[in-house]
Amino acid sequence: MIDLRILRDNPELVRASQRARGADPASVDVLLTADESRRAAVSRADALRAEQKAVSNSVRTASPEERPAVLAKAKELAAEVKQAEAEQAEAERALRTAHLAVPNIASPAAPPGGENDFVVLTTVGEPPAVDQPRDHLDIGTELRAIDTERGAKVSGARFYFLTGIGAQLELALVNLAMAKAGELGFTPVIAPALVKPETMEGTGFLGAHAAEVYRLAEDELYLVGTSEVALAGYHSAEILELADLPLRYAGFSSCFRREAGSYGKDTRGIIRVHWFDKVEMFSYVAVDEAEDEHQRLLGWEREFLDSLELSYRVIDVAAGDLGSSATRKFDIEAWFPSQGSYRELTSTSNCTTFQARRLNIRTRYPDGLGPVATLNGTLCAVSRTIACLLDHHQQPDGSVYVPAALRPWLGGVELLTPAR
Repeated sequence: MIDLRILRDNPELVRASQRARGADPASVDVLLTADESRRAAVSRADALRAEQKAVSNSVRTASPEERPAVLAKAKELAAEVKQAEAEQAEAERALRTAHLAVPNIASPAAPPGGENDFVVLTTVGEPPAVDQPRDHLDIGTELRAIDTERGAKVSGARFYFLTGIGAQLELALVNLAMAKAGELGFTPVIAPALVKPETMEGTGFLGAHAAEVYRLAEDELYLVGTSEVALAGYHSAEILELADLPLRYAGFSSCFRREAGSYGKDTRGIIRVHWFDKVEMFSYVAVDEAEDEHQRLLGWEREFLDSLELSYRVIDVAAGDLGSSATRKFDIEAWFPSQGSYRELTSTSNCTTFQARRLNIRTRYPDGLGPVATLNGTLCAVSRTIACLLDHHQQPDGSVYVPAALRPWLGGVELLTPAR
């Protein structure tokens, strides 16, 4: 949730954020009205309770003649207090609904616009020159690493099996990513892939993003689309010690996305799928450290892709493509020769206090209790990274070059060669 003090002091800032996102600024006025109504309801209920208490106390000192009138007034006030408390509860529900409908305030530094309005910040490496490049699925099929036909037979479209060297590549990438995270001081976590509704809502993945999420109705649980969700909920309703911050976790989990609205996009191969595994970095930091932590996460993502010897670019994501929780997001897109384009491999988002307010995660600042900031960054989305490695490092003879950093996790193999 956004800070209501910012809303009250500078509603135009929030409206400007909505316009930059391509969202309706009228939701800001709905929230303002709900906030004013809730404060008025609280004030009225408090005043009536104070009056009721005073009248109740006066019963003891009232004369016999005055007592019936005082008792009648006390009864009348009791009914008014009950009604006022009901109105306050309704006002609080309306405020929460309006509050949840307003996304985080987009950073003024984020480019305005939608998905195609990103700004390229830097480009690293030269895209490999490949004559008549084949795509990752053809390569993976020849290596007997990827089997989408049997994946579809067993589970449906956008599912797959990783077999042989494909399965080994997954384990190698996960081990490399976890080792890298450990070197950086992240606590390794195997995170649950099922979470409660309040955790999913708290991270901002319901509402506008609900169509992307798998829901188990009978159990009232959700399948996560990223271990960010479970890691954000890990410290919900807790007060963290300022001296312990930053707290950094590297979470591994399976992830599930319905890919609603992506009909016809990336239907071939394992780039856009319903299930994949991922290693996700997650940080809890003091508010004034959030922007610096965001740059650190981006730097660590770049180091990981450098170790995989990939050519890539870093983009500053436009406000309309941020998602509800992020104030700013950077994506790293690697080069796919078969597509002649850069495709997203990782992203990192600064969510400021947005998630922490929803999940009630606070720390003791010098001036009192306040929410922490949360940030996330993908270190390795495994299936998409495998697709990129096969595509990017393909060789003219049909083999695939193995980056040096991965070789220790693959028994020292330098080339993946087709099965004959």
